[in-house]
Amino acid sequence: MKLYIKNMVCDRCKMAVATAFEKLDLHPLSVVLGEVELPGENLSEEKHHALKNTLENLGFELLEDKKKTLVAQIKAAIIELAHYTKEPLKVNLSIFLSNKLGIDYASLSGVFSAEENNTIERYYIQQKIEKAKELLSYGELTLSEIAFQLNYSSVAHLSAQFKKETGLTPSQFKQDLKRKTLDSM
Repeated sequence: MKLYIKNMVCDRCKMAVATAFEKLDLHPLSVVLGEVELPGENLSEEKHHALKNTLENLGFELLEDKKKTLVAQIKAAIIELAHYTKEPLKVNLSIFLSNKLGIDYASLSGVFSAEENNTIERYYIQQKIEKAKELLSYGELTLSEIAFQLNYSSVAHLSAQFKKETGLTPSQFKQDLKRKTLDSM
């Protein structure tokens, strides 16, 4: 049985969710961004209610609406891609998401846009810019290295998207250092 959880966007979130399941004597087979797989088919009403409350107290939401669940899956795939994948994307984002989720991109895009008031492409750019902010704040990589790591065709392309998204150039940002948490996006 798969359960989908909103706001589970990082490794610490996965650990918190896994701990919450274990405390309720629910032993997940796997915990990945936005998703927990449990053995069996159903939870008792009592376990379901306890799980829902426990997750809400931790700042997560157990998703039961199909559209919200799909949006959470799209976001988890994009966050994984933008923040945790080291290999460059070898296909278009649309093909990647369609293959990963097993749903045609037009359907994914329509649901995402309707639910989020944002496009998938824009959300992906926002995530890449958040990753760029993180890398800039560490001060260990040059802008060229960051552009390469985030699969931008050039430093100019990264800088243009960065300025459009933040209102600052990467250099101005380094002086300011403001970041958002992933789950607030």
